[in-house]
Amino acid sequence: MKKILVIEDHQAVRENLEEILMLANYQVVSAENGKTGVETALKELPDLILCDVMMPELDGYGVLHILSRTPATADIPFIFLTAKADKEDFRKGMTLGADDYIPKPFDHIQLLATIEARLKKSERLNLKAQPDPGASPAFVNKSLAMKAIQNLAGNRELRRFRKRDPIFMEGDYPRWLYFIQSGKVKLFKTNDRGKEFITRIVGKGEFMGYLCILNDTPYIESAMAVDECEIAMVPREEFSALVYNNKDVAVMFVHLLTNLVANQEELLINLAYDSVRKRVANTLVQLSNGKEEEIHLLREDLASLTGTAKETVIRTLSDFKDEQLIDTTEHSIKILNFKKLQNMPN
Repeated sequence: MKKILVIEDHQAVRENLEEILMLANYQVVSAENGKTGVETALKELPDLILCDVMMPELDGYGVLHILSRTPATADIPFIFLTAKADKEDFRKGMTLGADDYIPKPFDHIQLLATIEARLKKSERLNLKAQPDPGASPAFVNKSLAMKAIQNLAGNRELRRFRKRDPIFMEGDYPRWLYFIQSGKVKLFKTNDRGKEFITRIVGKGEFMGYLCILNDTPYIESAMAVDECEIAMVPREEFSALVYNNKDVAVMFVHLLTNLVANQEELLINLAYDSVRKRVANTLVQLSNGKEEEIHLLREDLASLTGTAKETVIRTLSDFKDEQLIDTTEHSIKILNFKKLQNMPN
C-alpha cells in the first residue's frame, strides 16, 4: 500500500483529502502546517507528497526547498495544491522541483488520476535505477566505507579532552580529521565582540574537520569539548588519500556534506519561524539523542544553539520544569517527557 503525506493547514480540506485517499486504498499521514510537514516527511518517508502552497509556519515553497535538498526525500514525487493559478506561481514551483499542480477546488477524479500517474512514473524511474544483478556492485557500500574509515581511525592517536578544552580554532590550518569516540563537541563561530554562535553539536561516531580538508581552506569555525571526550586524530594526508582512492568513502562524505547543508537550512528556517519554546524544545530533543536522558550543557551554550538570550532560555527551562517536561540541576537537564517536547506546539 502506497503512503501519501498530506500537508494542508485547513482542517476541512485536509480531512476531505484523507477520506478520498483512504477510500482509494492509500495509506495516509497528514500535517497541519509546513514545518510539521517537513518533520513528518523526514520521519515517514512517504511515496508521494500533496502540499498546500499558502500555509503558516512555513509555506509550500519552503517545504519543497528543504525536502528537495535532503537526500532521503529529494526523489519523492511532490504535488502542490493551490487556489492560485498565476503562471508565475506555477513557474516558481516547477523551478524548485515540483512534479505537478492541482488547483483548488479540485476534482476527485483528476486528483486520483494525477497521483496515480506520478506514482507510476516514480516506480518506473526507481526500476531503471536498480542495479543489474550481473553488473558491478552498488554505487556505494556504506558499511565498507565506514569500515575503511574506522580502520584508518582505529590505529591512530586517541586524544582525551577535558570539558571546555579547545580542539581547534577558527582560522587554523586543518591538520587532522577528527573522529569522536566518546563525548560531545560544540562547533561555533565568534563575532568581532567575542560573542559565540554555536552552529552544531557533534557526538560519538561523528566526524569533524573534513569540510576544510576537502576544500583545502582554514577552519571556518572553532571546536570545544562540551564534556570529557576521546577523539581519534587521523592525519589529513592519509584521509585525503583514502577519499581520492576509495569510491565508497568519497560518496559517503558527499552524503555527509549534503546532510550538513540540509541541516543548516533547516536550522535557519527554525530560527526564522519557530517560537522560543519550540526552538528550546527542539534543541533538547536533538541533544538527548531521542531518549529521556540527562543533558550536560551550559545555559549560555543552549541559548546560543537556540538563537536567544541566556535569560530567556532560563525562563523557558523553568516553565518546562513547572510543566514536568524536564528536571534541572545547576549542571544538567533531565528529559522527563520526550514526546511532549518533540510535539511542542509553535
